Amino acid sequence: MNCTELALKEFLVRAKRNTYAGDGVPSVSSRPNSKDLHYGEGDLLYIDSYFGSVDFIGEEVVFENQKPIWGMNYYGKMLIDEIPPGFSKCLKSALKTVPVENPFRGPALFEQNGFVYKCSWQGDISEFNGNEAIYFDGIEIYRLSFHGGYIK
Repeated sequence: MNCTELALKEFLVRAKRNTYAGDGVPSVSSRPNSKDLHYGEGDLLYIDSYFGSVDFIGEEVVFENQKPIWGMNYYGKMLIDEIPPGFSKCLKSALKTVPVENPFRGPALFEQNGFVYKCSWQGDISEFNGNEAIYFDGIEIYRLSFHGGYIK
């Protein structure tokens, strides 16, 4: 991996802000029924590929010169039947504030229009796992788990 750790973290933040969180333009589906989003700069390419919408699973991979160098898997689901208006906006707003020092999902805490987003993790960019949740009126309505690290 020629990319420095800081350069990778900064690239991940830009990639995440320009794909799902930023309503990025979908790419051609790489697998049956997958939703794919791509973001590239120079020798670096980020691909987020996921399946589903209410309950979903996905994978983010960063490639350097077409070689995978970092990845993250995630699984999330809604815990209620009726999604409150503003949920998606809150989630995407939280994901846009992804911290550069831990560029996995969103910040530890984010609040918007009655929604409370919480994210916790262990480890660092080389190997990590964590969880995020969104609460509305004090009730957990969404949950996601993630893990990943360097690929060698």
